[in-house]
Amino acid sequence: MASKPGILTEWPWKPLGSYKHVLLAPWAMHSTYCFIGSRKSERDYAYFLIFPFLLLRMLHDQIWISLSRYRTAKRNNRIVDKTIEFDQVDRERNWDDQIVFNGLIFYIVRMLIPPSYSNLPFWRSDGVILTILMHMGPVEFLYYWFHRALHHHYLYSRYHSHHHSSIVTEPITSVIHPFAEHIVYFLLFAIPLVTTVVLKNASIASFAGYIIYVDFMNNMGHCNFEFIPMWLFTVFPPLKFLMYTPSYHSLHHTQFRTNYSLFMPIYDYINGTIDRSSDSVYEKSLKRSGEEEESADDVDVVHLTHLTTAESIYHLRIGFASLASKPHRYTYTLSQWYLQLLWPFTASCSVLVSWIYGRTFVSESNTLDKLKLQTWVVPRYIVQYNLPWRREAINSLIEEAILEADAKGVKVISLGLLNQGEELNRHGEIYLERHPNKLKIKVVDGSSLAAAVVVNSLPKATAHVLLRGTVTANKVANAVASSLCQMGIKVATLCKDDYEKLKLRIPVEAQHNLVLSTSYAAHKTIWLVGDDLTGKEQARAPKGTIFIPYTQIPPRKLRKDCFYHSTPAMIIPPSLSNMHSCENWLGRRVMSAWRIAGIIHALEGWDLNECGQTMCDIHQVWHASLRHGFRPLFPVA
Repeated sequence: MASKPGILTEWPWKPLGSYKHVLLAPWAMHSTYCFIGSRKSERDYAYFLIFPFLLLRMLHDQIWISLSRYRTAKRNNRIVDKTIEFDQVDRERNWDDQIVFNGLIFYIVRMLIPPSYSNLPFWRSDGVILTILMHMGPVEFLYYWFHRALHHHYLYSRYHSHHHSSIVTEPITSVIHPFAEHIVYFLLFAIPLVTTVVLKNASIASFAGYIIYVDFMNNMGHCNFEFIPMWLFTVFPPLKFLMYTPSYHSLHHTQFRTNYSLFMPIYDYINGTIDRSSDSVYEKSLKRSGEEEESADDVDVVHLTHLTTAESIYHLRIGFASLASKPHRYTYTLSQWYLQLLWPFTASCSVLVSWIYGRTFVSESNTLDKLKLQTWVVPRYIVQYNLPWRREAINSLIEEAILEADAKGVKVISLGLLNQGEELNRHGEIYLERHPNKLKIKVVDGSSLAAAVVVNSLPKATAHVLLRGTVTANKVANAVASSLCQMGIKVATLCKDDYEKLKLRIPVEAQHNLVLSTSYAAHKTIWLVGDDLTGKEQARAPKGTIFIPYTQIPPRKLRKDCFYHSTPAMIIPPSLSNMHSCENWLGRRVMSAWRIAGIIHALEGWDLNECGQTMCDIHQVWHASLRHGFRPLFPVA
């Protein structure tokens, strides 16, 4: 929002939320009906192709968003090395408003103009040439002076400051403007289109090509990574006056009073508004190759996670920004109706990712003071982790990631979600056995901090708890049971086998606090549960039961009369920056205990691999996390 919003700031369909796309539905259905119901010689291809073209534009923009976020996470050729936070993501959430706006205008104009003007051929060379000339002349000239006018304090405070709120730009930043600005931009970009229509040399190619060109250049100018090769300007020197680069426009967002041109810097050169550092920033950004960047900015901690459900790819930072900035839910909300329509595409992409992509990829990059953090994703899903015949292949991916991180000088790698299961790799121990005395990196499964979070999440004056799930195979459950028994809290289990095995891991003086129970109803307050808690078990829980998970994946929330804690997690300190996506099902600026454990390990400089049956002292790691600014989600007992 601008600092002093002017008239026509808000989009007229803002109250509709994500249902704004329904505005296009009648037009899309009518155009399809007319196309199917007409003879082949009478079909209006221009009218019919409007809606598919709008979808193509959305796909084009999304590709740029994902590419930009992937490249900036790796810091390859990054231009502005600053952070993005949730407020910018929220501000840029409705980037597709301008596509809806354009679509409505295209449909309305098509209905108003005579058929002789609307039935366009696929190609006309004279129309394409005229479109290029009209853009280079009137459009670029008028945009330059309109843009300079927008930087006058009166218009800037009421309109253009909304766009410039984003110092670190993303491709979608290019279209984040108040409604009034977009009206002017549409009129400007309509000049070549209207001219060719009036002169009757317009074509589908000139219309679609010009709009795609505008989208491409807009996205490129705001992507925040440089990729235009230097040899291009060496071979054809005049090109520097006819085409800007991402670093060129990035300077406009950092300096504000230079580089006003739309796509052609020649107007800045003519009017003396070229930024003197344009060439040097371009060359500096271009020289930042992946290897040079990594050696200059070494990663200290890597968190290794994986995909969960088929649609979880959309919830990654490199996926849909609006979804990544919210907790991942198992069920779709009404506002996420489009995900159901995407299901066939989602399923096919899931298969392709599993079959084709054979290594981890970088999803996120953060900093905590001077500590540099990255999140790497194993391109495999929960269902694959549960298949015994897939374990060796998944272990190979995890092992390759550990070796790669070790070769890059990473200090600590934390294993998230199912990357550290007992049956999969004995909580990461097999990697140390395969490479004895060779790994400098510390492998952390995070069990100690996860157990500490569970223990400190219990309400005050808790006297007894019920332990459910696959207890004996879970390090966290064993540590929690032992710690609670030593604190004098009664820990009950319904399984005799679990009771016998747990008893062996609890000090003799505290074993009397471990209880073998025979009834669910006897435990009316706290249930410590795993992700395998069944619906039948939840149905037996008394009203008001508090379910506290000790696993990385939460159980299904089936009871409205009970309370569900999140999986073990903590609130991150304000100094942890570039957090603009949610970790799976956790809330904003909340991080899983397993991920935090790796950070604490690096901050404390502990020379210990926390994997296998090895665990840090849970009280020590808990106090260390508090000391470094992490805060509990729930009041500490």
